[in-house]
Amino acid sequence: MKIKKILVSQPKPATAKSPYFDLAEKMGVQVDFRPFIQVEGVSAKEFRQTRIQILDHTAVIFTSRTAIDHFFRICQDQRITVPDTMKYFCISEATAFYLQKYIVYRKRKIFYGTGVFSSVTDLMKKHKDDKYLVPLSHIHKQEIPQLLDKGGFKYTKAILYRTVSSDLSDLKDVNYDILVFFSPSGIKSLKTNFPEFEQNNTKIACFGPTTASAVRDAGLRLDIEAPTPQAPSMTMALEQFIKKYNKAK
Repeated sequence: MKIKKILVSQPKPATAKSPYFDLAEKMGVQVDFRPFIQVEGVSAKEFRQTRIQILDHTAVIFTSRTAIDHFFRICQDQRITVPDTMKYFCISEATAFYLQKYIVYRKRKIFYGTGVFSSVTDLMKKHKDDKYLVPLSHIHKQEIPQLLDKGGFKYTKAILYRTVSSDLSDLKDVNYDILVFFSPSGIKSLKTNFPEFEQNNTKIACFGPTTASAVRDAGLRLDIEAPTPQAPSMTMALEQFIKKYNKAK
């Protein structure tokens, strides 16, 4: 059987320009999108129980747009007015620009890195006396606290949101030739929703080494992996695999 149907475990791209749409057209395959995970905000009551005082901090570190959304949501829920003097350290320029949704950008002290967390801690070295708040998900990269500890920074981790499995019960009788994953949480969602899942001829594709480990740890067969030198993107890895696989059928 040739590969005809692919399920990508992410939301459908918001714009018509997506390499997945190009892949579908070029390879003559059906590509569907369905998030296997969703983000749930920690309630104001839960946050109060942590006894973290936002206004005790002089700077906030943002690793994602989601972190920004939930930080300002908690502030609103608790009727906290964030002072103009608050400093914002963002993982990238794009994340920093997203702050415009909540603050007057040009009037604030905003710093941003190059997309990796070490670039943020390099910026923070000039602000050693600040007390940092770090809004995070309950599942986050251990590199974040490790680098902050190594740098000797004063900081508080604030768990403001969590990643949970989506309800995929409507997919019970739907079959795909390839399932595409981007995080260990996606694999966990597959096993949670379909505990009886048997891979058989279904191909599994994943992006990143931690997701690859999660696939193998779950006792599944990993058929397509990205990034690689030959396929730096998931769509390139899929295209190469489909060409080779369908040619052999």
